[in-house]
Amino acid sequence: MLPARSLLGFRGMADYPAPKSGLYPAPKPGLRGVIRRRGIYLLPNLFTTAALFAGFFAIVQAMNDEWERAAVAIFIAMVLDSMDGRVARLTRTQSEFGAEYDSLSDMVSFGAAPALIVYEWALRPLGRWGWIAAFVYCAGAGLRLARFNTNIGVVDKRFFQGLPSPAAAAVVVGFVWIFNEFGIEPSLWLRWAAFAVTLFAGVTMVTSVPFYSFKDLNFRRSVPFWATLLVVVTMLIISINPALVLFGLFVAYAISGYVLWLWKFRRRKIFKG
Repeated sequence: MLPARSLLGFRGMADYPAPKSGLYPAPKPGLRGVIRRRGIYLLPNLFTTAALFAGFFAIVQAMNDEWERAAVAIFIAMVLDSMDGRVARLTRTQSEFGAEYDSLSDMVSFGAAPALIVYEWALRPLGRWGWIAAFVYCAGAGLRLARFNTNIGVVDKRFFQGLPSPAAAAVVVGFVWIFNEFGIEPSLWLRWAAFAVTLFAGVTMVTSVPFYSFKDLNFRRSVPFWATLLVVVTMLIISINPALVLFGLFVAYAISGYVLWLWKFRRRKIFKG
């Protein structure tokens, strides 16, 4: 006699033949572990995201003619950008994702944002020449970041190849900040001066001029008392007039690379002679 469910047209699980072996392969035992390892580390990427926000905030403030806020936001982005890599190394949370995300954040904060700030402040009335200078700077920042990523482990870590994009951004927005601080409106000569500064920063980023990286300084070892006193004095000097002091420091750093390059070139020439 047939079961009642078979008489009604229904079939139970026991009525079906057993599936062939291998028809439905079991999931691999290590799959969940692989998925978990593809997550991102939160702590260093929080600093990168904060730096990206500072760059975006600077663009918004420039659109509202708030030049001081825009410049300060770029300098804040510089501080945050210098911290994310150190935090990743200290906590052993380095990753390819973090490196790529940091480069994209740098492109916004130190590439697009300074170019837009100086363009809105002084370069717009120059017409074609204005946006050409802004684009040269922006493209120089992108090329500088791409070259830095591809040359890791190849060049001497004691020196950067070309002006670092944060320092270039400090030169450009520092120029805007210092004249805004003294209440000087952009005149014709000042617009062309901004044009020259923007081109200088953009081109210097893609040169092979060496700039000291300060990466060989060991901050973990003990230092003499005068070093701590020097840091305090430097902070006091910066607090007197941040716009003037910071702009002067980064202009000196931008020129130092050319001085070092000329010194090495002359020394090489003397040895060959």
